[in-house]
Amino acid sequence: MDGATLQAKIYKGYGQAAKRIGFSYQQFRATSANNPLATTALQSLYCSFTTKFSYNQPNKYGQATWLGLFDGTNVQPGDFLTGHAGTFFVAAMQDTLPIYCVQCNRTISVLRVGMDSGVGQVGYGGDTTSTEQVLMSGWPASVLQGTKGEQNETKLPGDVRTPWWAILMPAWPGIVLRTSDIITDDLGRHYIVSSAELTDMGWRLTAMQAQV
Repeated sequence: MDGATLQAKIYKGYGQAAKRIGFSYQQFRATSANNPLATTALQSLYCSFTTKFSYNQPNKYGQATWLGLFDGTNVQPGDFLTGHAGTFFVAAMQDTLPIYCVQCNRTISVLRVGMDSGVGQVGYGGDTTSTEQVLMSGWPASVLQGTKGEQNETKLPGDVRTPWWAILMPAWPGIVLRTSDIITDDLGRHYIVSSAELTDMGWRLTAMQAQV
């Protein structure tokens, strides 16, 4: 038996197990940088998601990652699975290892800051909504609270810390996210990207919530 044969058997076994303990999900694959779930579903397949294959440990606050139990034969990293427990994207399918998935709790868009050529009454020019360029729109992503907040420099008694967020999302070819990019979500919140790490499992972003 070679590695490819072993991998096929593993995925077949995952599929058989998911038929018995999982639920039906729809598989989507992005065809552009916009609205990946607006495409036609590639297939329906049974899936189960767990934190451990022993199924004895629930997910916890602040944990976006799951192990996916489904037949991965026709699935690729970056694909979305939507169904009973929400929406997940496939982060990694490493050889003979469990399928690594991220649960998505928000739908986000990424915009690039555009600077106005003119200046205002005080001689200052900056970013405006009309000059922002949409890089990606309508992407399910994980947006979870980060570990710190930014304190206002004035430190007034009524000031609260500006929250930071950890964002995970698939990558799209040709689009490189960078510091100062803007992210908006379906709750109307705005975030400013502080750091953007492109990994083989997609984008791992740190962002500060903007005060609007």
